[in-house]
Amino acid sequence: MTATSPTQAPSTADTAINNIKGNEEPEVADKGAETETETDAEEYDDNGIIDHTTFDQLLEMDDEEDHEFSRSLVWNYFEQAEKTFVDMNDAMEKLDFPDLSRLGHFLKGSSAALGLTKVKESCEKLQHYGNRKDAAGVESITNEEAETLIRALLVQMRREYNEAESYLKVFYDGQE
Repeated sequence: MTATSPTQAPSTADTAINNIKGNEEPEVADKGAETETETDAEEYDDNGIIDHTTFDQLLEMDDEEDHEFSRSLVWNYFEQAEKTFVDMNDAMEKLDFPDLSRLGHFLKGSSAALGLTKVKESCEKLQHYGNRKDAAGVESITNEEAETLIRALLVQMRREYNEAESYLKVFYDGQE
């Protein structure tokens, strides 16, 4: 289960974060009562950085308590994302909208596979803006509008990526 509401038990990732913070795993006897540990995990998660359902499915592929498989996927994602951000900046300098759209699509897929909700959503917007469409991908926008939107979005996307990276590094550092 995920820690998306006070009535559910915390996810594997939330439990690890709580253990890192020195909290013990909450008892889930009263489904109507919110525990202190769940609140701490939700505060650390900071507005849905991670889709715990997706991330927990990834963790289920690990051997027992050894998170080596998922850790390798996450660290490969970090490397891939860093290179993609460099490529995005290069494409932005050239105002290469098709390449920006392609890069947004590329990073969206790997972000979604790890459950990085905010990054995935921003990548989808980049994909649309690169195609000179609005955030929903419906209405056409001008090159000037796309440029303005993409410049702001790249800053936001980097911030969201940094939040997700920090969260995941705390999770995996607590697993050693």
